[in-house]
Amino acid sequence: MFNVEMYTGSREENYNLVIKQLHALIHDEENPIANLSNASALLNQFLDRTNWVGFYLLDKNQQLVLGPFQGLPACVRIPVGKGVCGTAALKQETVLVDDVHLFPGHIACDAASQSEIVVPIIKDEELFGVLDIDSPEKNRFDELDQQKLEEFVAVLVDHI
Repeated sequence: MFNVEMYTGSREENYNLVIKQLHALIHDEENPIANLSNASALLNQFLDRTNWVGFYLLDKNQQLVLGPFQGLPACVRIPVGKGVCGTAALKQETVLVDDVHLFPGHIACDAASQSEIVVPIIKDEELFGVLDIDSPEKNRFDELDQQKLEEFVAVLVDHI
């Protein structure tokens, strides 16, 4: 599930390595956009079989607005409560979808996407945004992806 050229351990070991790399990338930087940009680039390099990795950030109008990402152009605004991203934002919990075509109200920004995982970003007990990762394969993400991506976001929260 990972780019084998760089990550040769178990899936869990590889995730732990990428979390350490995130620490190294962002530990001295205070700018949230720079840190989110590097985080999306790092995950895009790390994960295989994905076609979009990025962030939607909550704006003053309580909508998710496109933030730093890697992939094709994307939907710019997503209402909280709509689609996978909006559902994760509303519930403030990770949403893992094996087949996006079976998810009620799915917003198809890229027709190639088949599965998706969205991790909410909570800072100071407030929704900051979401990490959104799409795959062109059904059933791409599992519980280990969820656990480790939640850990990845927890590290990121301290630097946004």
